[in-house]
Amino acid sequence: MIPLQLREIAALTGGELHGDDVLVDGPVVTDSREAQTGSLYVARVGEHADGHQFTGAARAAGAVAALTSRVVPELPCVVVPDVQEAFARLARGVADRVPDLTIVGITGSSGKTSTKDLLAGVLAPHGETVAPVGSLNSEVGVPLTVCRLTASTRYLVAEMGASGIGHIAYLTWIAPPRLGIVLNVGSAHVGEFGSRENIATAKAELVQALPADGVAVLNADDPVVAAMAAKTSARVVFVGTSPDATVRADDIELDAAGRASFTLKTPQGEARVGLQLHGEHQVSNALAVAAVALELGLAPDGVAAALSSARPGSRWRMEVHERADGVTVVNDAYNANPDSMRAALKALAAMGHGRRTWAVLGEMLELGDESIAEHDALGRVAVRLNISRLVAVGEGAKPIDTAARHEGSWGNESTWVPDVEAAEALLRQELTAGDVVLLKSSRDAGLRWLGDRLVDDDPDGQDAGNAKGQVAGS
Repeated sequence: MIPLQLREIAALTGGELHGDDVLVDGPVVTDSREAQTGSLYVARVGEHADGHQFTGAARAAGAVAALTSRVVPELPCVVVPDVQEAFARLARGVADRVPDLTIVGITGSSGKTSTKDLLAGVLAPHGETVAPVGSLNSEVGVPLTVCRLTASTRYLVAEMGASGIGHIAYLTWIAPPRLGIVLNVGSAHVGEFGSRENIATAKAELVQALPADGVAVLNADDPVVAAMAAKTSARVVFVGTSPDATVRADDIELDAAGRASFTLKTPQGEARVGLQLHGEHQVSNALAVAAVALELGLAPDGVAAALSSARPGSRWRMEVHERADGVTVVNDAYNANPDSMRAALKALAAMGHGRRTWAVLGEMLELGDESIAEHDALGRVAVRLNISRLVAVGEGAKPIDTAARHEGSWGNESTWVPDVEAAEALLRQELTAGDVVLLKSSRDAGLRWLGDRLVDDDPDGQDAGNAKGQVAGS
């Protein structure tokens, strides 16, 4: 973070200083275990823990001050009525102190983290770039990311998620974007929002926050997103495969590993892109990144080269591991919704090419009244894509198995198991050389850890270390 005296933090947050006016020149943290020398510890009160109980641990780890709602004896502190609101004000104050900063906001029902990683990789060679670690896209994650800015940061890539109306508007106040990307509007969190229309309203808050001299990058292939052009005063750039897209992908091809290549067509010229990421759905993400990079002055050839060399940046998102025994493990189990599930199944089918394919699928959460229908539809999609073996994991995923059996008159091709342990036992017994196994579910289902265990089960013990190296620094 930009070094600040504690009295300056008090001024930014409207709080009252208690104790010494120390210099905060280390990371801002909400987890006492992550504190370092010079850190500010933000003592949030959550559902299960009161951060004020850990100020001593934060001090022991190197923190020099805390942001609190009551005086604590262990550290000098700034006391505020609402720690979260004060944290947001602190982050906004940090952003306002960076003179040449360009903020890019990214939202969508799926693909936010992959797009964030791609964009950060493309921009980093052209200026100091800060982007979230993993999926820090909430009212806590965005200020944590903003507080990593320095006086020389040129680009901030802000991933913005929401579980209700007004959430993204709040995040755009903390990190006001000049460029905004809306990737798609799907059914993720429909149980919380109540309808897809409400999801669209929430996502549109990003483009509504853009200034008149800003740029809204909208997916022309998603009619709901394209309609957001009427809701922003910023200039609009459409991306997609549609002929109406300003930044377009033509001649899309998939290789045997399910990686897409395409011709990037832009007003500034065209270039061929060969993605290292798996799945055709990554094309849409790459186009959004290209549009932003072009707006920031990069040339099409340079953008294409950067996209073609980009590697996965965050864990459990189409993370592909080739085991020494010939089994390919595709761990995409960080989270799941109907759109991302279908995209992952399509990628699995593309990776098959004569090999036996396994789809190990857990429950998709937060779908509300649409849950049974969406899980049913997913089972039918798996049959239509000719997935060799389907394993539905957990009670909530049972409709996937039922639908697959009805759709394809399947017998042993589709199986339901009660939990992750049963899925693991089945896979260890039946996986053979050449198989490709996809694991995908909402994050609480535990399949991402099963994916890690399957990789660690590599007979030669080689790929586990290599796989971890692929995501280092994410």
